[in-house]
Amino acid sequence: MRVNTKIRYGLRTLIEIASSTNQNGMLQKDISKNQNISIKYLDTIISSLKVKGLIANAKGKGSGYRLTRPVEQITMLDVYTAFEQIVIVECINNQSFCDRATHTCTSRNYWDEFKTDFEAILLKKNLADIIEETKYECKLLL
Repeated sequence: MRVNTKIRYGLRTLIEIASSTNQNGMLQKDISKNQNISIKYLDTIISSLKVKGLIANAKGKGSGYRLTRPVEQITMLDVYTAFEQIVIVECINNQSFCDRATHTCTSRNYWDEFKTDFEAILLKKNLADIIEETKYECKLLL
């Protein structure tokens, strides 16, 4: 399993926004500069985060971005699913994909459990945890 670039950059974007103390939010150009993400690519990241309801404009169009809820309430599951559905095997999400998907598949229970376990792992970490760990790691480097 591979975590794509949008998910990785989405997390970096959320950390950047969460770290801002500006009441007007974090400007996209500043996120782009600080995280070395092109403005054009960041547009798609910002759009997905907004659709998922994780960020919003602080004071309307043209203002910076802010989180829509506390960092403790934004999980890695939220970040991941802002960009991708969790699809371990196609038949778990789409039973019409395979005629064995409902009753005769001998491996279905395993894949269903795998998906549930993966979601639980993503739910375990929230943005506050990740930011705190990053601060600790930065202190060790100094």
